Amino acid sequence: MEFYANEGKQVEIRVGERTFARHAIKTRFVQVGDDYIDLIRTYVLPVYQPGDLVSMSEKVIALCQKRVVYANEVTPGVLARFLSRFVHQTSAGPGAGNPYKMQFAINQCGALKVIWAAIAAGIGKLFGKKGVFYDIVGAETTGLDGFYGHDIEEYAQMGIRIPDRPDLVCDEIYEKTGVKAMIVDANAISVEILGHGSAVAEKEADLIGMIRDNPAGQVRQFTPFILIRERGTPVEGEASENATAD
Repeated sequence: MEFYANEGKQVEIRVGERTFARHAIKTRFVQVGDDYIDLIRTYVLPVYQPGDLVSMSEKVIALCQKRVVYANEVTPGVLARFLSRFVHQTSAGPGAGNPYKMQFAINQCGALKVIWAAIAAGIGKLFGKKGVFYDIVGAETTGLDGFYGHDIEEYAQMGIRIPDRPDLVCDEIYEKTGVKAMIVDANAISVEILGHGSAVAEKEADLIGMIRDNPAGQVRQFTPFILIRERGTPVEGEASENATAD
């Protein structure tokens, strides 16, 4: 099997004294309500072998779980539009600088908590501390994707929430397919492991190291599954040293 890397990414990565090869698995565009078990069987199993690990985009799992909210269900009010103007936009996207995402935060946390988070964030900036707003409002707001069609136009009118019970999802995938997996939230500035199967024995720091450069990308690559294989693991039918990027 020839390993494939997205543009600007590398097949191999070093984690401590170990080297891992990553294969970006191309899929069709995943729709709301798709079955992640079927996706694994269709796209991952043909290239998977024992000892591999699969990194899965949290977006794809959330879409399969129908963990979405639509723009017509989240109408930004005056407070959301006002507060969103003060949010710094990073290379990862507008975040709560998008009025729809700010309104989602208000709906989830309540107006008083969001106001306090905004005030605390302003104070934090004076001392050079970033991320205070998101620390206070929590994972549901921090992990909300979508309402942003610049890269993927289908997401312009849709917010994608974080997956429900990611550890159990990974355990279900392992039970039904034999694939060891983790669910990740990765972007241009950070990587977070949201959950992994109980069969995955690697330390979280090593799991993050395997995908620290976000090999799946965050635009229209259609590579939500990353196959990870440690170098030195025998590859059926070929010499493992021959796997290279396109």
